[in-house]
Amino acid sequence: MKITVTGDGGWGTTLALLLCRKGHDVTLWGVFRDHIEDMRRTRLNSKFLSGVRLDDELKLESELEKALSGAEIVLLASPSEYMRETCARVRKFLRGPEIIVSVSKGIESDSLKRMSEVIREILGADTPLAVLSGPSLAMEVARGIPTMVTASSSDLEIAEKVQQVFITEKFRVYTSDDMLGVELGGSLKNVIAIAAGIIDGMQLGANTKAGLVTRGLAEITRLGTAMGANPETFAGLSGLGDLITTCVSDLSRNHWFGKELGRGVAAEKALSSTEMVVEGVRTAQAAHKLAQKYSVEMPITEKIYSVIYEGKDPVAAIRELMTRKPKSETEITA
Repeated sequence: MKITVTGDGGWGTTLALLLCRKGHDVTLWGVFRDHIEDMRRTRLNSKFLSGVRLDDELKLESELEKALSGAEIVLLASPSEYMRETCARVRKFLRGPEIIVSVSKGIESDSLKRMSEVIREILGADTPLAVLSGPSLAMEVARGIPTMVTASSSDLEIAEKVQQVFITEKFRVYTSDDMLGVELGGSLKNVIAIAAGIIDGMQLGANTKAGLVTRGLAEITRLGTAMGANPETFAGLSGLGDLITTCVSDLSRNHWFGKELGRGVAAEKALSSTEMVVEGVRTAQAAHKLAQKYSVEMPITEKIYSVIYEGKDPVAAIRELMTRKPKSETEITA
């Protein structure tokens, strides 16, 4: 199939390579001409996927109209904060009925919309749309390490088509019709991953992190269920699976950011030291608002919000979490 990937970051580049190696006709588009030209010349994405050679068959393009010409599937791989802008650009050159696949994990902090909602707002409510999510660190996928993800759509036929497009012996794809739950799991886990990074930065050990991950999943599930998602989704790849990966791996940008906070580095300084987008920072703000909107207790998320946006000392945040009123583990509002 002819496939266009918009967004030349690490994940977009990785998926473009995966699809190219499967035999699809793939074009990777990036907004910065200089970066695309550098990748053409070196066949490397040194900025976002260091050390991984780009296959000669992979087309690189900075002109969006040319990149989208004839595309049957369009992957939207821009960070969530740029998704609205990317969709507005893409809309001008779509001829229909391209299948749109969102691989961005985030929630708009102002509108509180998930990426599928942003996409349909701009590209149209009847846009054929799927979401691809799960425990999938770009560098590991690029190196051919076995990975499992979920393709989700409200139309299972679309999810199954995306499954067949992506699936390989090293990249196993499951299907789901719970796009809401898949998107929330992929987005909210980034906030918990920041908390896990703080724990590692403070060298607090395995007991603390295990408790955090478990209770983090509980509050993600509470919010997701309140919003109408299937609670079973959060025990799957896009929930628990993705949460584990981002909470334990040094390849996770959110975990790295949390680790810096745990070492005493200010949030602004840590963010200014990387060109990578740390999705959990904006998602913490959105999750804070969603918890209030749906009257759901999310104590870990609230503390991360306070650390990032209110300057709370992580040591104080942990103490406050540990000294909350005793509760039953199965209590819905625990």
